[in-house]
Amino acid sequence: MQSSKRQKAISEKIEEMKSYPLQEAVDICKSLPNLKFNETVDISINLGVDPKKSDQNVRGSSSLPHGVGKTAKVAVFADGPEATAAQNAGADIVGYEDLIEKVKKEKNLDADIVIATPDCMKLLGQLGRILGPKNLMPNPKEGTVTKNVEAAVSNAKKGQIRYKTDKAGIIHAPIGKKDFESKMLVDNAFALIDDLIKAKPASAKGKYMKNITISSTMGPGIKVDLSSVEKRG
Repeated sequence: MQSSKRQKAISEKIEEMKSYPLQEAVDICKSLPNLKFNETVDISINLGVDPKKSDQNVRGSSSLPHGVGKTAKVAVFADGPEATAAQNAGADIVGYEDLIEKVKKEKNLDADIVIATPDCMKLLGQLGRILGPKNLMPNPKEGTVTKNVEAAVSNAKKGQIRYKTDKAGIIHAPIGKKDFESKMLVDNAFALIDDLIKAKPASAKGKYMKNITISSTMGPGIKVDLSSVEKRG
């Protein structure tokens, strides 16, 4: 009964096949019946790229002005002064060879984001089979391989997210929680969209942003009218 009531409420608020301005899409998403937990609001952006071509893989990081409602747990592979800087910046886990051995033994690293200095990457490759499948392997394009670990840790703690096109050329990313104010979610969405526009591959031809959808964890996708965001590009 509860499920059917929720479905009826959803169908009354969302017109099938209709696209909504970003602000309205966010407002509708927030107005849908709440569940027993604070859902995450996600954005899915279908890009006009060929993910099979390495030069058209879009990946990087975006600092959302209002964060995502969760403080990331950050692990840093660094040595010497960089390790000290990482600790001072608030990293949750810091180490180098000792940490590599620990991860190899436990076959796990309890972190949301992993950062490493360039010097540490030569040994960090040993953890590829453990970190790779969890999308935790540091990457220069995402700003997670850097000499400035202090800034990287600080950004991660403030709400920086990482993005990468999937096999279908779609970016999936969180932009906050359902209890965020609408303006906060819209600001976060535009911050990501602007960064994606800047990251457009030179070899990508035709329409770049093909489809944008807003949804909550257990909610339906709400299609965004592209004209409401294209003016940003």
